[in-house]
Amino acid sequence: MHVQTESKPYDTINVTPMLDLAYVLLVIFIIMTTASVQGLSINLPKPSNKPSTEKHEIKIVQVQADGSLRLNGAAVTVAELEMQLKAAMARDPKTSVVLKGDPAANYARVIEVLDLTGAMGIGSVGLVTARIGN
Repeated sequence: MHVQTESKPYDTINVTPMLDLAYVLLVIFIIMTTASVQGLSINLPKPSNKPSTEKHEIKIVQVQADGSLRLNGAAVTVAELEMQLKAAMARDPKTSVVLKGDPAANYARVIEVLDLTGAMGIGSVGLVTARIGN
């Protein structure tokens, strides 16, 4: 004797487990967001509304691949560079120096120029680099 059971397809899907999972994920998201927002509160300084009108002299020192130096495009020796930087410092104590070193230049030559500007008390020395990908 064979008993046939009636199997009927499901008409609805039980969404309760899916909602439980959604609520758990929502609670975890809220907790993680509030935890990452909290931190140290820092009072940042406010910028002044008036732009600075001070203009200071800028000297561009280039170290070429062969080790030669150029000051604002003119070839100079280390002694001439020191003399011209001293003259610029006498005119404007806040003179800035921008240093451009060729990638093939001897690194010791760049350090020599940095040591010279440091010994002279030039406080603002910038190193120029090229953007990657250009």
